[in-house]
Amino acid sequence: MKRIANLLLVSLFSGAITLGAYKLFFEKDTYKWVAPTQETPLINTSNLPTSAKGAGINEVDFTLAAEKTVNSVVHVKNLTISQGPGSLADFFYGFERQQTPQVGTGSGVIISPDGYIVTNNHVIANSTKLQVTLNNNKTYEAEVVGADADSDIALIKIDADESLPYLAFGNSDNAKIGEWVLAVGNPFNLTSTVTAGIVSAKARSLSPGRAQSFIQTDAAVNPGNSGGALVNTNGDLIGINTAITSQTGSYVGYAFAVPSNIAKKVVEDIMEFGNVQKGLLGIKGGDINPEAATELGIDDVEGVYVSEVTEESGAAEAGLQKGDIIKRIDNIEIHKFSELSGYLSSKRPGDIVAVQLDRDGKNITKNVTLKKQLSVILPMTGFTVKNLSKADQKKFGISKGVKITDVPAGYERYDLKNKVIIELDGNAINNIDDAKARFGEITRYGRTSFTMINENGEKEHMILQ
Repeated sequence: MKRIANLLLVSLFSGAITLGAYKLFFEKDTYKWVAPTQETPLINTSNLPTSAKGAGINEVDFTLAAEKTVNSVVHVKNLTISQGPGSLADFFYGFERQQTPQVGTGSGVIISPDGYIVTNNHVIANSTKLQVTLNNNKTYEAEVVGADADSDIALIKIDADESLPYLAFGNSDNAKIGEWVLAVGNPFNLTSTVTAGIVSAKARSLSPGRAQSFIQTDAAVNPGNSGGALVNTNGDLIGINTAITSQTGSYVGYAFAVPSNIAKKVVEDIMEFGNVQKGLLGIKGGDINPEAATELGIDDVEGVYVSEVTEESGAAEAGLQKGDIIKRIDNIEIHKFSELSGYLSSKRPGDIVAVQLDRDGKNITKNVTLKKQLSVILPMTGFTVKNLSKADQKKFGISKGVKITDVPAGYERYDLKNKVIIELDGNAINNIDDAKARFGEITRYGRTSFTMINENGEKEHMILQ
């Protein structure tokens, strides 16, 4: 028995010695401690706790926002009369062309208890008769208070026999990418349809030639939703649904809304002034991409590059220069031109904005007073004209008129640039407002003449027919 115990003890010691030798001389480490000062692993693991409700998705309650919104969104019916094509018999014998009624539909948002409604300009354009149906099926005749084609915002009014539910404007600058939103409208003539999505992007521009700044969302928006409400989960109005981009004409994954700050400013201008008061910075510029940065010899790829400063503008008076890169305006970071134009669309002439810019690597802040629009494109002709500067007044020897700065293709041969228009059909043209109104009255079937002064002080006449 004693011999067996000795053999067992010797076996245990032999096994321990063999295992220890193997660990010491043959087995290699298969792990490594990473100290804080060493390189971090290529693949990182998050230890953040997850939500028991599905990363917050189920924490959002849409019911209160939907209940608050549906009764404030209306159905807008637009009746227009279109005339059929004319013939020679119509011209010689005075026959009336056939008139065909057409009906278009859209949505609108009640913004006051006394019946003011904001919608899209394209919803009410060329209307002969407007009809508004509330969510309770009551129908009213509506009148157009004012509209702005540039922002695609219009204000209409109904006279109801009761105080109406309405939505308050929210601050669209505070909307965040990824934030839940609801789109409420009347697609395909259906009433009070609510769809949900997120803010996909901000300051989105759809047309390179226009100063646009839309909120992009993936909430389903279809024909008939135009003019409807885009609201956050509090039920605050942060946008007016305006457009979709689709080859089929129906929703394909994204839609666009005019930010509420722009819509609110347009509505307030219409109510106070009868038209939109546009406050201009006074620069020409554009986005910076890697190709442009290389061509310009700059390192920045974000911001708005100033390619030209308009004379006698707020930017010129504040000391902005060609080559400056605008990085921030007030508390809004500027990465692209649509962010700059979108913010300025909520401002008026006389407002002062703090413009932070990069000039040769130095951060500079300039306080710029926004000014009224100095140039417009005239209806029917497409001429770009501007108010006379002090230098122009001295050069041409006149104090009133508008100077032609650009003409569309086809007019170059007439040598019109840098001439001053002073009269149209015998009516004086004092400024760009006069010019826009007078040229807006021109018809394709009439004969129109306007008087200009050239750089030599000589009068010239041109006939349009």
